[in-house]
Amino acid sequence: MALAQLIDTTRLTAQLAQPNLRILDCRFALDDPQYGKRSYDQGHIPGAVYLDLEKDLSGPVVPGQTGRHPLPSPEQLVERLREAGLHDDSEVVLYDDGPGAFAARVWWLLAWLGKRSGVYLLDGGLKAWRAAGGAVTSEPTRVEPGNFEGTPDSAMLIDAAHLLANLQQPGLTLLDARALPRFKGEQEPIDPVAGHIPGAQCVPFNGNLDEDDRFLSPQALQARFSPLVATASADGLVAYCGSGVTACHNLFALCLAGYPLAKLYAGSWSEWITDSQRPVAR
Repeated sequence: MALAQLIDTTRLTAQLAQPNLRILDCRFALDDPQYGKRSYDQGHIPGAVYLDLEKDLSGPVVPGQTGRHPLPSPEQLVERLREAGLHDDSEVVLYDDGPGAFAARVWWLLAWLGKRSGVYLLDGGLKAWRAAGGAVTSEPTRVEPGNFEGTPDSAMLIDAAHLLANLQQPGLTLLDARALPRFKGEQEPIDPVAGHIPGAQCVPFNGNLDEDDRFLSPQALQARFSPLVATASADGLVAYCGSGVTACHNLFALCLAGYPLAKLYAGSWSEWITDSQRPVAR
């Protein structure tokens, strides 16, 4: 079974009453950290449990050492997923407002913990759900705790030291999911240093989507990525972004296109620039 899987609104509607279904609402806004929970309280897909990017899906930020959204402790993440009702055999549907950037972070985290089947992104997110007339409720979801067990897979990651040591290697393909102005260093609205990691290619995550925020076909995604990764092995393919969130969108899209799961530089740009000795390109 493919690692990256989508579910549409019709299929989700038909499965809402399925007893082993767990729906996770992953909405968030970088410029308004309370947005996701506030939006969930105002209306969500029936049965959905909210997970917060910063409180549930990231670890503590250490100024000068980590990026803006470091990986959470595996033990704390497993406990939070159990609280959300997750079992080892649960079917899991993830959604955010539409583009899937935050939902893809949870997809990656689940894969990191070993949950690599029965996990789906709702294609088009809540926007598509509402457009299809899907039910929405403001009632909080009550779930019994699950028994999910997860063990992190370090092979899915590359750290800053190893990335720095391999920057000059011809087999490295480094994909930056940020928008082109940030990549070029022309604009930097979030981080204190502008630019990109030397040798990276700019592949904005929203280029994986059509005008309705649904993923492009596997064939279209393959055409997008093939000029960039055709000569790279899975071990030499690395994704990053500003803080390790939207890079997961590119990783999901690569898997949709038929590529093996590439590595994530989880600290990403916001961690890279904490050490002034690491090179910066503009």
